[in-house]
Amino acid sequence: MEIFTRVVALQNYLANYRKNHVNSILGFVPTMGALHEGHMSLIQNAVEKSDLIVASIFVNPTQFNNQNDLKTYPSSVEKDQKLLEENGCNILFLPEVEEIYTSEYSSEDYEIDFEGIDEVMEGLYRPGHFRGVAMVVERFFQIVQPDLAFFGRKDFQQVAIIKQMVKYKGIKVDIEVVPTKRNNDGLALSSRNQLLNAEQLKHALTLNQTLCYLRSVFDNLTIDELEEEGRKRIDNGKLRLEYISIVDDVTLRFPQSKNSKITCCVAAYCGDVRLIDNMPLNY
Repeated sequence: MEIFTRVVALQNYLANYRKNHVNSILGFVPTMGALHEGHMSLIQNAVEKSDLIVASIFVNPTQFNNQNDLKTYPSSVEKDQKLLEENGCNILFLPEVEEIYTSEYSSEDYEIDFEGIDEVMEGLYRPGHFRGVAMVVERFFQIVQPDLAFFGRKDFQQVAIIKQMVKYKGIKVDIEVVPTKRNNDGLALSSRNQLLNAEQLKHALTLNQTLCYLRSVFDNLTIDELEEEGRKRIDNGKLRLEYISIVDDVTLRFPQSKNSKITCCVAAYCGDVRLIDNMPLNY
């Protein structure tokens, strides 16, 4: 596996590769490191659909509202490198902040219209978060110029944001959405799970258990009743619910009927660790 830390060096390598492999498919997996089996499912999907796979590890400062969250975000670069190589990644891009946010690419000048999908759920509790996400993903797309980019469904709203950014900016890349990877107990894999102790890991299972229950009773309750039932089950003294939202997959707003594709999204704190999860309820 080749490792690059500089934009110019990576771009030169990729330009030479494309010159010698004209019809090849370039797959890209952007990450913030602290990799786990969920990330590896993205790499494995990329291996199946791409000829060359680039992964990045970059903890993006512009998407953190809480600077303490940024400081405590887990890091395991050596372990991450080994995992990527073992799972078939060809190139790791490991840039410093100065390589990504140059004077020519300023966060102050970034403009985008999210058409309102940034104003709900995560957007309400993490103002500016999605602007930071869209900005860094666009920057990576400019650098790597992938044909395919792979993202996990666990970050349901983030995927919608990235799709909107690609549409708004006219970027030619196909977004591949990979199903959420869970452990044997059903907990959605997350880098933040490392910050939970054994007891907290058990409490965190309430998220998936609640989503599965709401899916099972979807036909029997109204949307309002489903949200209220979910709220009671999650905000149980062990977890502190931030939000539960049952939304139309396209608008990310309250569904007008049960005929559209509908997903339940949740965010809750387990101790000081913020966890998110989601599940389709009717498909």
